[in-house]
Formats: sequence, structure tokens, C-alpha cells
Amino acid sequence: MARSIRLRPWQLAALDLQERSESTDFLAVATPGAGKTTFALAAARRSLARTPARLVVVVPTAHLKFQWARAAAALDLHLEAGWAPSHGPFPSDMHGIVTTYQQVASAPEAFARRAAGAFVILDEIHHAGDDRAWGDALLTAFDGAGQRLSLSGTPFRSDTRSIPFVRYELDEARPDFEYGYGPALAERRVVRAIYFPRTNGHMEWSAPDGSVYAAGFDDALDASRSNQRLRAALSLDGEWLPDVLSRAHARLTTVREHHREAGGLVVATDQEHAHGIADLIRRRLRARVVVATSDDPGASQKILDFTSSNDEWLVAVRMVSEGVDIPRLRVGVFATTTTTELFFRQVVGRFVRWQPGVGRQSAHLFIPDDVRLRTAALDIAADRRHSLRREERTDQDDDGFDDGMGEGFDDLGDLAQDEQLSLFAVISAVATDAVMPDDELHDEPVDADPDPALLLELPAPPLLPGGSRLAAGAVESGETLMEQKARLRATNTSLARDLARSTGMTHAQVNAELNRLAGLQRIGDATAVQLERRLTHAQKWMAKR
Repeated sequence: MARSIRLRPWQLAALDLQERSESTDFLAVATPGAGKTTFALAAARRSLARTPARLVVVVPTAHLKFQWARAAAALDLHLEAGWAPSHGPFPSDMHGIVTTYQQVASAPEAFARRAAGAFVILDEIHHAGDDRAWGDALLTAFDGAGQRLSLSGTPFRSDTRSIPFVRYELDEARPDFEYGYGPALAERRVVRAIYFPRTNGHMEWSAPDGSVYAAGFDDALDASRSNQRLRAALSLDGEWLPDVLSRAHARLTTVREHHREAGGLVVATDQEHAHGIADLIRRRLRARVVVATSDDPGASQKILDFTSSNDEWLVAVRMVSEGVDIPRLRVGVFATTTTTELFFRQVVGRFVRWQPGVGRQSAHLFIPDDVRLRTAALDIAADRRHSLRREERTDQDDDGFDDGMGEGFDDLGDLAQDEQLSLFAVISAVATDAVMPDDELHDEPVDADPDPALLLELPAPPLLPGGSRLAAGAVESGETLMEQKARLRATNTSLARDLARSTGMTHAQVNAELNRLAGLQRIGDATAVQLERRLTHAQKWMAKR
């Protein structure tokens, strides 16, 4: 049982504000890696100890459901990540559920019936603006919630789609508490300093209208040609991308000399691009690589396995854009044609998570020297320079960026939406000059400052609904209640199959008899205690065969 938790000063300050707020809604914006999940779960546990209610967590992706469920279990809050509106009521032996914005949009009325009075956590709330229907669904689903705690890793605007439960001033979301990258970096041992090696190049391509173009990233082009130039650089048909991958791998190899488990991430444009990049890494760099794309049903497990493995590279398409916690990521390659500042900052957030006990922890994200990405990187680098407290400063501390941001272009989103891909052809793409920071100047000293985290005593965890207990062995086995129930369901299913084969009865007949003996209607609604009881009956039945 978690009786206390170490919180950083910002988390304690935000928790104090949230508890003193008289509003149903509270928006906390905190830089990726700072600990939004821990803050939110601490707030939920303290609130549910005072006022018993169900807990509902809404996240952007299916992978994050399981990440949140595991984090909640560490604070004795048990959430079911496999629940769906078609299953009926929330699980009777769990504190609540963790679901996705897409699931809420599919059945908002079902959520409204079950989430009345609930404590609702809306993770990365800006996703509610991705689709107008999503925002409307959230209003329907959670208008009757007791408390709504919204989280975001970056400040955001309305972009004409006002996001529910958020206060706006001049189209800008106004958080109740904000903790940026600069303050987090200045506090030390909260986030890493990140640097942006950027690479120019000479690209030639044939545009959809048949025209042939040649340009480097320092040539002024209109928005459409800028997009084509970037796509040419990132193409698998040129040498720009293999060259940058080689430089990034050399950096990762250096980092792994003192951080043996350090890993790298390549953010690809699409699924075909991701698999092509992985093939390049295997053939040219002879490195171990994992691919995680949205079309792969095992992608979440691959990401989870990579988190604790020693593999060098992960190649993904949007699967790790935000929220995913892989602290060992130290080197990245931005190889996607999505250039919005929000997406760029989400990718940056994957590399800044501090890992205790490692020592030097600077991170490096290799980027094309495209003016849009250079400008976004410059803003982050400015925060970094202002926050790193060093007695001696050198001219190299600015990571090679000049102060001229150049002419920016409006981002057009995914290039595939705007161009006829079959008519676009890369002629060549060659990497030229690269701006590389001096890694040794920027690595943080080992244990340079005392850990600023403070111990917060927690109230006793709220009782599970109906006073249900954990099934025997849950704590001893180290499983979460969700994981234990999944194991028990799988074991029940396997034994029922064996009984059907042994008795000659149908699966339906065997399951009906076992459900009758255990006192439940269907296995999907069973509590852990009922699943154990059902398994005991099945084992006794099998022993008589």
C-alpha cells in the first residue's frame, strides 16, 4: 500500500491550487517529463479519500491506457483499461476505468450515465479539438462529473475548435497552473537539456506538375515547394536520410559508453517509410531496431518491451508522439513531414524525461535544417540557454543556432493530403553541412544538486466499490488488479476449453455451468474474487474426469 509519495515542488504547488479551487474544472499545463501523471493521480487519490466516487481517465491512444493503469496501481488506484461501453456498468471491483477520446466519442451517453459525480482526468486535453465531434462528446459524457482535471504538455490555442472545460482568453487556453520547460530545467533533475543537431542538404525533385527543382534548406521557397523539398530530403531514395541516421547512430554509440541502455527514436512519416528506415538501420548500421506503427496490433507491446530492453533504435509513426514514457531515449531523428510546432514539441517531450542514477543526460534530436523546424527548435533552445546555470559559458553553448529565424511558412499538415504522390519523384538528396553541438560541454554533472522532491503523506486509499478486496495473491505476485483479472480470465478460458474437450459438452454449456457455480452471468463482468471461485470449480470438475 502506497502511504506516501515523493512530489516535486511544482506538483505540490499545483496540488494545493487544485484542492483549493472552487471550480469543477482545473487545467494544468506542464512540460513533458515533469510528472503530470503522478500529479493527477495524487490529486485523484486525495479527492477520492475525501469523497468516494468513480475515477475515469481519458487518454489519446490505446497504448497510454495501459501505461496509466499501471501508474495508478502504484498508488493503489485500480483502473480497468479493457472496458468498453458495450460491457455495461464499470467493473464493480475497480476504482474506475481508463479509456480513449475515440471511445468516449463512440458512446457519450453511456459514459454520462456511469460517470455522474466521477473524478475525471482528461490527459492531453488539446486532443479534444482534433475532431469537433470529440469535443461535443466530452461535453455530453462528463458534464455531470464531480471534478474534471485536464492536463496538457504544451500550451495550446482553440484553432476555431473550442475545447470543453477549458477557459480561453483571446483564443489562448488559460491554465490554472503552468510549469514550462525552462523552469523545469532550472530546477535540475526534472528534465534533460536537449540539443538540436541540424543538417542542410541539396535536394532535387520532380514536382507533380512535371517541373524539376533543386534547392537546399537555406533557399527561400514558397510553402508548397518547401514541403516538397522536405519530403525529398526524408525520402528513402536519397542519401540525405541515411547520412543523418549514420550521424545519429554515432552519437547514440557515444552516449551508450556511459549510459549502456540508452536508446534512439526515429519519427517516420508513414508506415512504409518506417519499415524502410528500419531496414536502413539494420543493413547500414548493423543495429537492433524495433518498428511500431498504428496498423500493427502488437505495437503497444513492442513499445513496452523496448522501454526495458537494450535495443538501440525504435522507429515509429505517431505512436510515441506524446505521453509515452521511455526514459532511456537519448537520441532522436525527426524524419516526418509533419512540421507543426505542437507536434514538434510533443516529439521533443519524448527525450527530456530525467532518468535517476544515470548521471550525464543531455539529449539530441537530429532535425532537417528546414526553417519551420529550426524556428521551433530555436524557441526551445532559448529556454534551455536561459535556464542552464553554469559558471562558465562559451560561444558554443548556443548549439550553433544564429538568432535569425528567417522567413517562416504556414504548415500545410501531412503532405500526402495535398499532393499527388504518384507524380512526385525524388531525383537526389545529399546531406551537406551539419551543425553539431559539443556533447561534452552540455552533459549534466552526476548528482550536481540535491533532489528537490519532497515527501507527501497520502491518505488511506479509497475502498474499492462495494468494499471488494483484492483477489488472493495480487500483492504478493506484483500484479495489478487489472493484470490479475486478465490472467484469471485467460486461465478460465483455457480450462473451459479442456473441459469441453473432455466432457463432450459444447463450450457454451461448460461456460454456463461454471458461471452458475460461481454465481455470475458472464465472465466479462466477473470480479477477481468471482474469477477465482469459477476457476476453483473448474479445477475440481477437471479433477473428477
